[in-house]
Amino acid sequence: MTHLIIGTAGHVDHGKTMLVKALTGVDTDRLKEEKERGISIELGFASLTLPSGRQAGIVDVPGHERFIKNMLAGVGGIDLVLLVIAADEGIMPQTKEHMDIIQLLQIARGVVVLSKVDLVDREWLDLVREEVVEFLKGTILEGAPVVEVSSVTGQGLDELLRTIDLVAQEVKEKPATGYVRLPVDRVFSITGFGTVATGTLWSGILRTGDALEIMPRKIAARVRTLQVHGRKVEEARAGQRVAVNLTGVEVEEVPRGSVLATPGSLTPSYRLDARFVLLGTARPLKNRSRVRLHLGTAEIMCRVILLDRDELTPHETALAQLELEEPAVAVRGDRFVVRSYSPVRTIGGGKIIDPVAPKHRRLRREVIESLLTREKGTPEELLLQQLNSHRTILTAEELVRASGLDENTVKDTLHSLVEKKQVRSIPLENQVYYLLQEVYLQWAENMRLMLQEYHRDFPLREGFPKEEMRSRLFAGLNSKQFQSLLQVMEEDGLVKLYAQEVALTEFTPKPNPKQEQQIQQLLEIYREGNCQPPAWGEATRRVGLESHTAQEILQYLLKKCMLVRVADDLYFHPACVDRARQALVDYLREKGEITVGETRDLLQTSRKYALPLLEYFDREKTTRRVEDKRVLTRAEKQKNRS
Repeated sequence: MTHLIIGTAGHVDHGKTMLVKALTGVDTDRLKEEKERGISIELGFASLTLPSGRQAGIVDVPGHERFIKNMLAGVGGIDLVLLVIAADEGIMPQTKEHMDIIQLLQIARGVVVLSKVDLVDREWLDLVREEVVEFLKGTILEGAPVVEVSSVTGQGLDELLRTIDLVAQEVKEKPATGYVRLPVDRVFSITGFGTVATGTLWSGILRTGDALEIMPRKIAARVRTLQVHGRKVEEARAGQRVAVNLTGVEVEEVPRGSVLATPGSLTPSYRLDARFVLLGTARPLKNRSRVRLHLGTAEIMCRVILLDRDELTPHETALAQLELEEPAVAVRGDRFVVRSYSPVRTIGGGKIIDPVAPKHRRLRREVIESLLTREKGTPEELLLQQLNSHRTILTAEELVRASGLDENTVKDTLHSLVEKKQVRSIPLENQVYYLLQEVYLQWAENMRLMLQEYHRDFPLREGFPKEEMRSRLFAGLNSKQFQSLLQVMEEDGLVKLYAQEVALTEFTPKPNPKQEQQIQQLLEIYREGNCQPPAWGEATRRVGLESHTAQEILQYLLKKCMLVRVADDLYFHPACVDRARQALVDYLREKGEITVGETRDLLQTSRKYALPLLEYFDREKTTRRVEDKRVLTRAEKQKNRS
């Protein structure tokens, strides 16, 4: 364990602050009121070097019952707890409440400190020790070492340091990978530097210059400087106490309870799904009871919506949704503590199952089963559930946030699910999206049905316009995402793509028998018309085509080069165009130039057709205009020589 956060816990005036001062030389009572009253009101901080050389941060929390909420703001990020019990008083009310909080937050490593041993005799001390051992039975600290200490005489301090060092070896290091998450427990301003926020870095690596997001308010900020244990550093890692000097924000924009996070990594929510535990000392809890939620360093009023029952009795657990009165940010697996609205006392807590939960209907089997999967499911089950609930494409990063799993687990699990063909990957530029295979196949089927109907109604068109299909079936995808989906479907042989259209793989534009007959009649009309073809409307009337069908056939004939558009509403048979071009080229090769009138006579047509034909050949780079005459282009002359 490279980094270690130690927290104190225990009843008011049991010697926590004196113990910290004896261990570190730092008086954590910094407020005038704390000095005058002789009790801790706010959180205190100090650094400690253990015998092994390991650096630890100490969070000294208030013990008075009126300041339990301040205690809760500091205890959330600790790795090891020092439960301080005064030898002259033994177990007291806040000893029990602090132990409940330790149990609810599952702080599994700790040392019990019997303080003020200089005030009692051996016989009394042995009785208190037996009481403490009995008190800890059945709790998460059962079997924790008990060390007898006097902060006044120094008795037991060396043993305590050695014991802390030994227990600390069992503490798992917080993940330095993934997103930055630092719940703020204190904020202040320093002249010349601006806003400083402090807290325990729960995950990630924080560096000078990093961009941050202050959640849940979504305020952008940047790290100016960092301090760890009072020393300026360029980098802070998960598990360290950190002071962050922020630029671009005022003190009031970063209240206690805020979270400094990697931008975009957390989503504010008014609803949290959770496994809720009611303490044995609490009264029965009715559905929709209003309580105080302590999550990270935040205190938020909320209502407990019991999803699987109408009332929760002491010692019981239930699936619940916490309906918050202001938004919060959390991650799956975060632990929380709940205190009653009035009188204010700790009544329970639990573990977050879904940090961005939709509203649920109570007492529904499908809701309960879904939450049980999220609570206890394997990584595969959790990711499949997330993909199934969203039923659209998601990135690995989005699935990390939604599932609460770490980045490496999500990526490895997605790779496995893709290989098993339970999930389909959709590459896009430097990103990869993931989609439940079942949803992918359903999307493909919806597209197939739409294309079948379209091809039946418009057999002469190459395919369905892509953007229109996106707006009809895939409005949740942007154009790039939709194009990537289409490319994957084309690779799977489900569709074929054109520049602007999509079609079924087996489809080829083809007229039906009636249309084929009409097309042949039209082509004959234009062939006979030679260089004096009829207008399209006139030709279609002669064939008996309806206007909407006529337009479809026209587009088909143009795309297949069975007709040539020479000008607006002027079409020629391609054989006629070829003959006209050849006649024009032969004439120009001999004469060198030609006028519109000469063209009219050459092609045995009228000026109405001769001029558009010459302009068409200009566009085609066969001829070019010189004043009121045409000559061959250089490219055409060279082609003729060859």
